[in-house]
Amino acid sequence: MCGIVGAVAERDVVPILIEGLKRLEYRGYDSAGVAVLDTANCIDRVRMPGKVVKLEDAVKAQHLQAHVGIAHTRWATHGVPSEKNAHPHVCRKTVAVVHNGIIENHDKLRKQQTAKGYEFTSQTDTEVIVHQVYEHHIEGKQDLLVAVQNALQEMDGAYAIGVISNRDAKRLVAARRGSPLVIGVGIGEYFVASDVAALLPVTQRFIFLEEGDVVDIRRDTIQIYDITGKKVERPIKQSELTADAVERGTYRHYMLKEIFEQTRSVADALEGRLSGDHVLEAAFGPEAAAIFDQIKGVHIIACGTSYHSGMVARHWFETLANIPCTVEIASEFRYRKPVVRRNSLIVTISQSGETADTLAGLQEAKRLGFGHSLTICNVPESSLTRGSELALMTRAGPEIGVASTKAFTTQLVSLLLLVIALGRRNGMTPQLEARLVNQLKALPAKIEKVLELDAQIKKLAEDFADKQHALFLGRGLHHAIAMEGALKLKEISYIHAEAYAAGELKHGPLALVDAQMPVIVVAPNNELLDKLRSNMQEVRARGGVLYVFADERLHFDADQTTKVMNIVSCEDETSPIIHTIPLQLLAYHVAILKGTDVDQPRNLAKSVTVE
Repeated sequence: MCGIVGAVAERDVVPILIEGLKRLEYRGYDSAGVAVLDTANCIDRVRMPGKVVKLEDAVKAQHLQAHVGIAHTRWATHGVPSEKNAHPHVCRKTVAVVHNGIIENHDKLRKQQTAKGYEFTSQTDTEVIVHQVYEHHIEGKQDLLVAVQNALQEMDGAYAIGVISNRDAKRLVAARRGSPLVIGVGIGEYFVASDVAALLPVTQRFIFLEEGDVVDIRRDTIQIYDITGKKVERPIKQSELTADAVERGTYRHYMLKEIFEQTRSVADALEGRLSGDHVLEAAFGPEAAAIFDQIKGVHIIACGTSYHSGMVARHWFETLANIPCTVEIASEFRYRKPVVRRNSLIVTISQSGETADTLAGLQEAKRLGFGHSLTICNVPESSLTRGSELALMTRAGPEIGVASTKAFTTQLVSLLLLVIALGRRNGMTPQLEARLVNQLKALPAKIEKVLELDAQIKKLAEDFADKQHALFLGRGLHHAIAMEGALKLKEISYIHAEAYAAGELKHGPLALVDAQMPVIVVAPNNELLDKLRSNMQEVRARGGVLYVFADERLHFDADQTTKVMNIVSCEDETSPIIHTIPLQLLAYHVAILKGTDVDQPRNLAKSVTVE
């Protein structure tokens, strides 16, 4: 995911820009660049494909120094990773721009600008922004702020931008719509970034811009304008984070930190990919629309936790988008002889992008001629990303704990975006798309509510301290969430845990139920609830003890054999994302009581790169 850093200060801002980019590396990127206004008010720009450290070496070699500048890390959406496609983009040595997001009408603007004589040096959608600002600023003789405001009125899509001009060399203009942007407040200096983490070494005071805001930044003053152009004030907030807290911080384990990061990581997974009440298709890549037009079915290949996310997605594809979907464990797919379905979209899912079986599965699918390929991944430069036609980054950030948490929830979010993008070609109504988009937007706040249950779940975990076995039950969409819950528990607590579709109880698992076998039930508020209640009664009748993670609207009665954890209510489509989080917390706290190595459980690795 792209990252922005900008600064206006009396001191040299170049080291601040580079350090800010380093702190945004977790977001994923394939190139980086910086543009500053030197002492002669000329724009000096350095761009490099690859890591920020390469950019840093190049900047040092050129001895860049400046009081005003912008910098960027880019993940390719329009145009391949290269120096010419890297940001910042510059128009006629006068205006420089960095941009996160997608400009939906860039084709139209590019044609208009080409007709006016503007030269394009990249394949990016961003370059139309810098030309449009230049036209208003230089050709139209408008103040830089006004030029940016007018240019943005001609843009459709999502953006966060930073703009500098050598015609007005002591200011930086920034704006956001659909992509986050924060202002860092220093003493006689101001900064801008797409994440507070980038600015923690220089300030802990931040202004969070609202949707549609444009901000005029000078060394000693800022002025913010809302979406109507009216001057507004936004509160300055003191961050409790420190520069060191972006590591493990105060959390006992990385896994716990990553569980609590899901509010932000899910928001990041949505950033710049929604506009109003619809999904921005270009988020999947410049060729996505043409490829999606051909798709008649989806074939998902994955392992472990990623396989569980695919199981949830199968329900979404078939019930929401009316698209047939097959989900396979990669290690099984690569050794069987599947029937080839033409015009299928092969979707590989992997946190690392280096999972050996999944990579081999992708290659086998290509060899067999299944169709086009897309990967949902957390690492931009991974093998899966490079080997797939399309890629959607989950934007979970670095996940250190071996037991995947935030990678799983961001995979689910990414998959639902894909379901919507394909579904609109197969009869999904605008009304359904809008409803799903609104559910996605509501997720971060609901996740925050779930995390407030941590203390209660910690207490509940005490019941599992002496247990050796556990059974997880779910129905429909939530069978896969039960599977994921069981996997988390076995991974880090070493308790033998199994998951079943609740309707399968009578077909074998009921023989295991007794007072020593805790039964964890995932209970959303949906049309299968009455069936699930019947399954729970079967457990009670055999002396089993139930631990019910239930939608708060259901009002389950708790007693000595039934313990209830009320989960914030949510719609059925997105409830798998919400209901998985308390199961992560349960596994974590049980593991603590068991005294295991939570972040590095025995016999397991974060990235499985061998068969």
